[in-house]
Amino acid sequence: MVLSIVILVLCLVGFAAIHSLLASLPVKRFIRGALGSKADDLYMPVYNLIAVITLIPLVYLLYKNPGPFLYIVPSPWRWFMVGGQVIAAIVGPRALRDAPQRFRLRGQLSTPNTPDAAPLDIRGVYRWIRDPFLFSGLVIMVLTPFMTVNLLIMYLLTTIYLVMGSMHWESRLVAQFGDEFREYQKEVHRIIPRLKGYKKSSRKL
Repeated sequence: MVLSIVILVLCLVGFAAIHSLLASLPVKRFIRGALGSKADDLYMPVYNLIAVITLIPLVYLLYKNPGPFLYIVPSPWRWFMVGGQVIAAIVGPRALRDAPQRFRLRGQLSTPNTPDAAPLDIRGVYRWIRDPFLFSGLVIMVLTPFMTVNLLIMYLLTTIYLVMGSMHWESRLVAQFGDEFREYQKEVHRIIPRLKGYKKSSRKL
């Protein structure tokens, strides 16, 4: 059991290292310098594909070595939990659609008041929460209708990685959008959704 946990942790660390490296600004600058404007359209699909491919071994190992079960939620409650997971999983694609300017490679390498800069333009799911990816990830983990020892360890480590990644991502957004994002941070929580949507909006792209 200890060996399976060590292997799982190493796989997760490997995934996190590859994921973080590809998301780093030096690598993004290198990619855009090598591919030019083509990188703006290619980066995100390739990045997401690599993330999925590198995640497959971890999922397989968890499937083969789940460890002792801690609990299994009985029906019908498990189906309510799965329904919540499905709803949370929809937030990710919606978040990408609601803020495309945050994920364009050219924009990520820009700073306020530069030719490639874009307005923050708060809309969609971002009116209620600052980091919908962190929120959806936590919801999916919490609503898992069963739990094993190995899965719990992976969830705890993944939570730490997601929180650290969210903090790093927001520092990038501050660099990209400046005071506009700092003002937004004061009004909208990172994880806990607002009951009332954020109303201030920038000019459209």
